[in-house]
Amino acid sequence: MIIKEQIVGLKEFRLNADKYIKALEKGKSFLVMKRSRPAFRLEPVDEVWETIGDFSSMRGGGVDARKLMKILKNG
Repeated sequence: MIIKEQIVGLKEFRLNADKYIKALEKGKSFLVMKRSRPAFRLEPVDEVWETIGDFSSMRGGGVDARKLMKILKNG
């Protein structure tokens, strides 16, 4: 697999991150530069991630580890 990478300035990336995320989802990759030097590389993720639960409604101290382990074990 050949990945053609575009060079993008850090400020441009920060100002238009949504645009670059959409391009990543389409298979494009980017080399982000800061002051004419490579800062980091963005490339599409080949892995498929699975959602194990929605913890966004929880407040305060985070997630109970026992409940999380139960979810992970039972799928």
